[in-house]
Amino acid sequence: MEAGAPAQQEDPADGGLGRNYKWVVLSNTTLGILMVTINQSILLISLPDLFRGINLNPLTPANTSYFLWVFMGFVLVTAVLVVSLGRVGDIYGRVRMYNLGFAVFTFFSILLSVTWLTGPPGALWIIIMRVFQGVGGAFLFANSSAILTDAFPVDERGKAMGINGIAAVAGSFLGLILGGVLAPVEFAWSSWCRCRSACSARCGRTSSCTTTACAFRPRSTGWATRCSRPG
Repeated sequence: MEAGAPAQQEDPADGGLGRNYKWVVLSNTTLGILMVTINQSILLISLPDLFRGINLNPLTPANTSYFLWVFMGFVLVTAVLVVSLGRVGDIYGRVRMYNLGFAVFTFFSILLSVTWLTGPPGALWIIIMRVFQGVGGAFLFANSSAILTDAFPVDERGKAMGINGIAAVAGSFLGLILGGVLAPVEFAWSSWCRCRSACSARCGRTSSCTTTACAFRPRSTGWATRCSRPG
């Protein structure tokens, strides 16, 4: 290097992890958000075929609660837990919690896709699996934006957040299309669609991503924050 030549400075956002790191993060978080929002809306059109498949009439007074929980359980659990699980990600590592969300979502998507029960037991099985899917979805929602903020420099964060937001909106109407196409053929196919997308996303998960790890430790003077990038 010639004397007096300016030294090349690293982008502080990637922490020396390479120029492609931020795009790996963006692709993984966008895929996760797309998967969760598809799962939110895919049942909306396929509900009649789903209840027909488990031989349960959801419109009878005794079965109304099944209808409501199948329809709203996932969204309710995700909305309730997203703030708390975001805090958990701040403490124990955002990428770690994001990967845990992928694992939880994928596992319960597989269990949901192999529903063999009918009647009220079948409805309860679907509700329970959807509730735990919502836990995984809350992990993904809560930590994706924080991971993007860590990975992208200040002048590119708006673009990254916008792409992530497009995925969320696109998943909402793609779920309606997929549910309407697949459920009339076989109601379990909509579950297999979620399972396939979850497994594909899991294979390309953020195992290659690292992010700022913040450990919150009590000291004699109170709560202090120590942030360091893992080596």
